[in-house]
Amino acid sequence: MEGLAGKRALITGGAAGIGRAIALKLAREGCDIALFDIDAGAAEKTAAEISALRRDAKAATGDVSDMASVRAALAQLTANGAPFDILVNNAGIARLGSLLTISDKDWRDTFAVNVDGVFNVTRAVVPGMVERRRGAVVNLASWLGRRGHPAFSAYAATKFAVVGMTQSLAPEVAPSGVRVNAVCPGLIGGTPMRDALDATSEAAGLPRAAERAKSIPIGRIGTPEDVAKVVAFLASDEAAYVTGAAYDVAGGLWMT
Repeated sequence: MEGLAGKRALITGGAAGIGRAIALKLAREGCDIALFDIDAGAAEKTAAEISALRRDAKAATGDVSDMASVRAALAQLTANGAPFDILVNNAGIARLGSLLTISDKDWRDTFAVNVDGVFNVTRAVVPGMVERRRGAVVNLASWLGRRGHPAFSAYAATKFAVVGMTQSLAPEVAPSGVRVNAVCPGLIGGTPMRDALDATSEAAGLPRAAERAKSIPIGRIGTPEDVAKVVAFLASDEAAYVTGAAYDVAGGLWMT
């Protein structure tokens, strides 16, 4: 894609699932990659895959919900002084539970990672983009950031917040040449989060994602690569006139 070669991308939660697919897609498009993930082993494994594509790859371990951890990881990832041209806020968790029964801890943990995590990393990275007057931010929201759904009260609330932050930050930094967009995946298979949600759903007597494919107009659940392609587009110069948008990647499950 136009304008990605030679750029440097930071991807939170980039060790596995959608984050890994995004990292590999951007690397194939010519980007150098910095991974920030809580799972050190998986991050190093993905970094090795990126290195095999002959792109520079670095990995740092930390918790996006802790600003001290964020700053320590970024110091490690920028030790050679190279700035980030692209930020992908992908790290996230999901905890099932109705609004009336979800535990206080699950509610707070979900907000800490999905909302505070985006806030922390954005506050640490985007000022440098503004100073350099260039950059692209892509936030991973969800189709559940478009509409609520039973048993996903905390997750949906956090993803609505991600869309809101995207649409608020975009006009704030647009005059400085920085673009901010969001991607809203639908039912995506082949990720650790999906496996965990399917197991929890099955135990609660709810359908697994694959069983819901018939409700999707395209007729299948999505793949991490489906999401990665849209993220790469939004990070590229091909989306130079796109900011403040929230792109649905849901196979028609949710249409706006």
